[in-house]
Amino acid sequence: MTTSATEPLAAATHTVEIDGVVQRYHVHGTGPVCVAHSGGPGIVWEYLRMPALERHLTIVYPEPIGTGASGHLPSHPHGYTRPRYSRFLGALVEHLGVPEVFLLGHSHGGFVAQYHALHHPERIAGVILYESAPLTGPEHGAEAMRLVQSFASLHAAHPELPEVLAAFQAIPTISDDAQMAAAAGALLPAYFADYWGREEEFAPMRASVRAAHISGLDENLSPHVIDDRGDLGSLIVPTLVVVGRHDVVCGVRWAEELHLSDPRIGAADPGEQRALRSPRGAGGLLAGGDAFRDGRELP
Repeated sequence: MTTSATEPLAAATHTVEIDGVVQRYHVHGTGPVCVAHSGGPGIVWEYLRMPALERHLTIVYPEPIGTGASGHLPSHPHGYTRPRYSRFLGALVEHLGVPEVFLLGHSHGGFVAQYHALHHPERIAGVILYESAPLTGPEHGAEAMRLVQSFASLHAAHPELPEVLAAFQAIPTISDDAQMAAAAGALLPAYFADYWGREEEFAPMRASVRAAHISGLDENLSPHVIDDRGDLGSLIVPTLVVVGRHDVVCGVRWAEELHLSDPRIGAADPGEQRALRSPRGAGGLLAGGDAFRDGRELP
């Protein structure tokens, strides 16, 4: 592993070379260290910036390999499996030089975070699964389509709805970065409870979303399917699950399954005016209503 000369947790943009591939990351905030892994796979890290939480945490935002200014695998756009992401995540934690970190994973980043917590828990103080799920595949896809249909019914009269639905239908045909970025921007309204009611607030984010095409196949061109249901009961890391009630991809059903797979896993719904504390101390990081939006903890 080759490192840059800069102090690894200085507030700056950094690079570290892992297995011959450049891993870029950004450091913001102050407090205990939390590594925040973005979703997709392939969505570039900026959308995940959390300035409110940066007042309480030193947040390390990696640009996952294959995205942004990080390097590509020789098999790109294939081979970006959870074991591979976990390998880079573990090497990054080692490079940071602290005894342990918190780990936050959003969407596909949640899949990576739960894999890493299951298989390499030794330097993880706690994990936050922000819009994750215990599995992918046909069952997960069917639930997503059900929720997309509910979204379509709710917004049937909106003139932009056909563009959102067309983006969902185009996902299986994406083959390059430009198509992935266009789809990510078009899909964004489906990830908010009321995007069009607050469009002035959210439109700049939508316009700035960057993405890279990651195929979802391993290096042998086989689908990388996820199913952690049989393993989550062995999770020893303090864990909090956070879900948005209107998420169409990793929604409430999957958060409940993650929680019920091990009752010690804390759960929080941003729509509820409360924070749930895990018996193992992971809860209380995120709460409902204005406190959730501002990154505050409820008493």
